[in-house]
Amino acid sequence: MNATATPSRAFLFARHGATDWNRDGRFQGRTDNPINDEGIAQAFAIARRLRRMHVDQIVTSPLLRAVKTAEIIAAASATPVAADDDLIAFNYGNLEGQGVTETMRAHGLKTVQDLVSILPPESEPWASVCERVLRCVCRRVADCPQGTVLFVSHDLMMQALSTKLCGRWFTNRYGTPYRFAPTDAGWVVDEIY
Repeated sequence: MNATATPSRAFLFARHGATDWNRDGRFQGRTDNPINDEGIAQAFAIARRLRRMHVDQIVTSPLLRAVKTAEIIAAASATPVAADDDLIAFNYGNLEGQGVTETMRAHGLKTVQDLVSILPPESEPWASVCERVLRCVCRRVADCPQGTVLFVSHDLMMQALSTKLCGRWFTNRYGTPYRFAPTDAGWVVDEIY
């Protein structure tokens, strides 16, 4: 993919509903945990926020927590859902299952963004993550030329996309859909109320 490629227009993105590992502050990555009761409520909250918008396609990570979130949103809007492997969660390698706060403390890290500096060798390279999520969004937006696409995936996928398009990470909350949009000053990401 061309390093400067960007999606042709705005799109929506939402983080999956929470799991027990999210609640416990553990690196989850590719471990295929389901959403918990709180996560189900968060998925319904996303559906409520999007009810005034027309969504033509929902594209989700193939992991259970994202698929269930997407299915709840889709049921409220009668929107088709498709899974895409390019939205799968980040591979944390041997950090999966470990505590995020404890890992940050052990390495003297101040921000979550700093975690990309201590990733184990068997994890997926951060640059590859950024490229794969951007490639997926560009392809899926192009495949739905007149419609609105909602992507349901994982926090780091959203942060990778924000890094590529907006040049920064952002505060990403459960139960909250976001809109990525091009402006004259560059791409922005805004919460949908």
